[in-house]
Amino acid sequence: MGIIILQLSEAKITYEKLGFLESFKDIPIAFISLFAVNFISKTGTKKSLISAVSIVGICSAILPFVEVFWFYKLWFAIVGACFAIGKICVFGIIRSNISDEKSLAKTMNSVEASFMIGIFVVNTIFGWLISSRFSEFWKYGFLFISVLSIFTIILFLRTPINEPEKNESKGLIADLSGFVNTSVLVFLGVIFFIVFLEQSFNSWLPSFYKNHLKVNSFFALQASSFLALFSYVGRTITANIIHRFSLSRYYTICLGFIILVLAIILGIQYFDSDDSKALLYLFPVIGLFLSPLYPVINSKMIAKIDREKANLFTSLIVIFSSLGSSLSSIIMSLLFGKQLINYYPLYILLAVIVIFTISLIYFRLVRKNI
Repeated sequence: MGIIILQLSEAKITYEKLGFLESFKDIPIAFISLFAVNFISKTGTKKSLISAVSIVGICSAILPFVEVFWFYKLWFAIVGACFAIGKICVFGIIRSNISDEKSLAKTMNSVEASFMIGIFVVNTIFGWLISSRFSEFWKYGFLFISVLSIFTIILFLRTPINEPEKNESKGLIADLSGFVNTSVLVFLGVIFFIVFLEQSFNSWLPSFYKNHLKVNSFFALQASSFLALFSYVGRTITANIIHRFSLSRYYTICLGFIILVLAIILGIQYFDSDDSKALLYLFPVIGLFLSPLYPVINSKMIAKIDREKANLFTSLIVIFSSLGSSLSSIIMSLLFGKQLINYYPLYILLAVIVIFTISLIYFRLVRKNI
């Protein structure tokens, strides 16, 4: 998304249109997630994963040869639906094999760390392509995604996967009603705002670097790649040391460090320069502390969910994640469209404060077992 926003903004497509482009990914994710559980249950986890990855590979192979803007909307809608299926499958596999809270946190941080390596590699490859003499063919970089899809499908075909336990459904509404309690609702609010914050970085940091800090497209993407690299380091470290800490305490410490780094950034903007190049190196550091939040809070909650209900609960996580992502991108598009991007760090800080406040409420509810 960050690559497409960066490139299409140069093609004179407004930020308002680009902001709503993300909704074409997130709304299908939210819509499909509830029905994906039944599809996965009938089709099987392995077949569902292979189907989702196959569709992504085909769509990515088609994208370079289509020029019209509406196809990007369709492309994101299809990819978003496949992402929802894939994430529910992966979370279901993890939960069906691991029940301990800290072991879940370790595994989920390792899985999410590999996700950040994917972002780093893709941003680096597109950065090289965009900065080369073949920059006009940047869309052909999506053929690389198709190749990765084929490789992933081969891995799935050769890997035995333990299917999550099946349970008799009482109906979608009845099944969901079992999750309606205060702690779950507050947890979903935390998930919403964490993804809200993450998306502000993942999709819009390259454009902030290029438009506000005045760097070229290659450096904007490479600097953003380092955000993914720091995120990988943060999740890898977390996976290896999380068993030594209370999950809630570790989570709170990470939030504290994010606030500290943002305070330094705002201090530089206020006392030094609004577009200081030091910001290029400080923003990626946030990934070190931001990246553990999502897998840690998820593992803490999912460990309390019955294994047979893991897929359905994951669908709720995916829904609220997609809604947070969509709203974040719309707000960011308004900031960029109205030339208010100098307030980008302040916007990020406000989101972190909201997460901190809601998270404290969630941890208090969990301790009281409400």
